[in-house]
Amino acid sequence: MPARRRTSAPRTGIVPNFLDKLEWRNAGPFRGGRVGAVAGDPRDRNTFYFGSCGGGVWKTGDGGLYWENVSDGFFKRASVGAIAVSRSDANVIYVGMGESCIRGNVSHGDGVYRSTDAGKTWTHLGLERTRNIGKLRVHPEDPDTVYVAALGHAHGSNTERGVFRSRDGGKTWKRVLYRNERAGAIDISMDANNPRILYATIWEAVRRPHELVSGGPGSGIFRSNDAGETWTDISRARGLPKGLLGKIGIAASPAKSGRVFVIVEAEDGAAFRSDDGGDNWERGSEDRNLRQRAWYYNHIYADPKDPETAWVLNVDAWRSNDGGKTFVQMSIPHGDHHDLWIDPDDPNRMIEGNDGGGVVTFNGGESWSGVYNQPTAEFYHVTTDMSTPYRIYGCQQDNTSMSIPSRAPIAGVTAADNFAVGGGEAGHIAVRPDDPDIIYAGEYQGVITRHDRRTKQTRLISVWPESSSGEGAGAVRYRFQWTAPIALSPHDPNVLYHCGNRIFRTRNEGESWEAISPDLTRNDPKRLGASGGPITKDNTGAEYYCTVFAFAESPVARGVLWAGSDDGLVHVSRDDGKTWKNVTPKGIGSWALVSIIEASPHDAGTAYVSANRYKQDDFRPYLFKTKDYGRTWTKITSGIPGDDFTRVIREDPAKKGLLYAGTETGAYVSFDDGGRWQRLGGNLPVVPIHDLVIKDDDLVLGTHGRAF
Repeated sequence: MPARRRTSAPRTGIVPNFLDKLEWRNAGPFRGGRVGAVAGDPRDRNTFYFGSCGGGVWKTGDGGLYWENVSDGFFKRASVGAIAVSRSDANVIYVGMGESCIRGNVSHGDGVYRSTDAGKTWTHLGLERTRNIGKLRVHPEDPDTVYVAALGHAHGSNTERGVFRSRDGGKTWKRVLYRNERAGAIDISMDANNPRILYATIWEAVRRPHELVSGGPGSGIFRSNDAGETWTDISRARGLPKGLLGKIGIAASPAKSGRVFVIVEAEDGAAFRSDDGGDNWERGSEDRNLRQRAWYYNHIYADPKDPETAWVLNVDAWRSNDGGKTFVQMSIPHGDHHDLWIDPDDPNRMIEGNDGGGVVTFNGGESWSGVYNQPTAEFYHVTTDMSTPYRIYGCQQDNTSMSIPSRAPIAGVTAADNFAVGGGEAGHIAVRPDDPDIIYAGEYQGVITRHDRRTKQTRLISVWPESSSGEGAGAVRYRFQWTAPIALSPHDPNVLYHCGNRIFRTRNEGESWEAISPDLTRNDPKRLGASGGPITKDNTGAEYYCTVFAFAESPVARGVLWAGSDDGLVHVSRDDGKTWKNVTPKGIGSWALVSIIEASPHDAGTAYVSANRYKQDDFRPYLFKTKDYGRTWTKITSGIPGDDFTRVIREDPAKKGLLYAGTETGAYVSFDDGGRWQRLGGNLPVVPIHDLVIKDDDLVLGTHGRAF
């Protein structure tokens, strides 16, 4: 921000004019976040678009040097899964909401939007319940004919999934391909030489709190020869894998009729090519680099001019010049690649989207525009220090930790003012209040570091410094969540806490640790197995479950400790960790993720809990307060929409009962201790708020798609 806080509540508790006039400042950093959808203007060589996974739609008119958001004020959700510009009328743009590379922190969408003036204004076209959209394809000669590959709910079953078609610009939709309520469409490709011929892939997948499942009997490959009216299942055509199928990417070659490329997740998966429209297939490269973590990638694209050239996007980007037999690694800024648009008339002109942003090339990938011009970073948490001006800290998804100044000494905050502070892409950061040059930062798998800004030394001080990559949660000594809590005692800067399935404490900066709690989770063996499968395992630590996700020590009373788990439990200790009491709110629901516990800065017995159950396919907000150390709880969600789930709640240190909350779409304030919530308006865009802090007279937001 910062935005000036109000420290006294109005008599009515509602001041809409004041809230609508708030002025928020994007503090940066201008370092891009995940991009899952890209497209280019087919006529204007310098105009491109990308869809951020938490920051809406962005447009450049100068080949990627400067990007401007064009969806703010129109979109009700911020996560973009697909984008397509009409080849016959570049003013017509379709956007499918909800990313389909379904991470644990995936944000869902609300259907399809359309612009008929090159992004100046947008109209919502429905399909809200599709939740997550994989691809959009527009008829090359008719901007009103569009196809949507809808994955559906990432966390549960639903029927609003499959391939949808509109012939009137999205006014009406017809579902033309449907498999079952557990499998949705993930990719679709159109034969540029005969738009009546379509290819689509169906993916059976679900993201649960403790696992990702990719693959099942619902997955497959389908072809239509009549513009989607009827479809033929070609999943078992000659040459394709015979066993269980997972995620499949598909691309029809515009350069040669009948040529189709696929990248298949299967036990004997590979890249495949057909030259007869999918009736027969030839096995291509079996390089595992093309198919690793298939659920997150498995994207394939055909060159529009050369039938022998195809691209595969994965952790790295790969290109084949021999029809898919072999691939060479390409150099693109950042890694983790998700989408590619190739100019149908000039294959040297492309835009590519990855976990670091959107990048443009005009020379076939020899050089690319940069990612340090996009304020779309995704932060998991935010904290500040005691410097003047104070600095803001957080861990950026698929990047480094980051510290930026709240203001600069001259004109503006630039990259020269920013630096990494150890840790990594996930976790919390804690800065010593008595020495802001000493910073403790987290990373997944229980990594925690001590960084000394003066000496530039970063030292590993993990509780149990053993890499657990490839191991299921049940196989590790201690379970640490992707964003395991790190906290300094508000009473003693020498006391540092780190949370796994137990609470750990050090008094000597990590030289030694002691466990001060038993296992404070449900410790359910059924939810501690290996993640991934049934084809490809995926044990990075992101799905480690039954862990302490939230922790706080009371600023008022030393030794009053609060802990919340990702499997729905809340505990309190009033004797510095010697004993713990289960005080879980009854209305929190089973297996909820307790994301933040806010120990009141005004009263030792008061605490606030923010929780969510979106990974249970439940998108309702869950906020609670207690005044008696957890003996009783009150649910405090009045005023927050029923589908806007919550991640964070904080109490103002200067005004008791003045509360702030962050949800999947924005920020809220309550002037009456949670009795009624109002949206914090002004120029704050729609964006997931993962964390927030009150610093002096500023409110600082850690967003997942629009930086700090």
